[in-house]
Amino acid sequence: MSTAMNFGTKSFKPRPPDKGAFPLDHFGECTAFKEKFMKCLRENSFENALCRQESKEYLECRMERQLMAKEPLAKLGFKDLIEEKSETQQETL
Repeated sequence: MSTAMNFGTKSFKPRPPDKGAFPLDHFGECTAFKEKFMKCLRENSFENALCRQESKEYLECRMERQLMAKEPLAKLGFKDLIEEKSETQQETL
């Protein structure tokens, strides 16, 4: 009876993290956005609905710096903030 393990038959295939799991911001590239969001939460008794703009800005920062996968903001729940912004831009034209 052989007790030797054959490691060559199976190879490990890495897979990307599940949605919501992303690299830490080791270089502090989005710290200012995070602090702005956290300040908003503290000032509003941690009612996150009141801090959606800050949350959107933080996620945009993370996506721009490849700290998370790029996703359409509408898919992340910010469709109304995007439409609001585009309506405001059209009014100024």
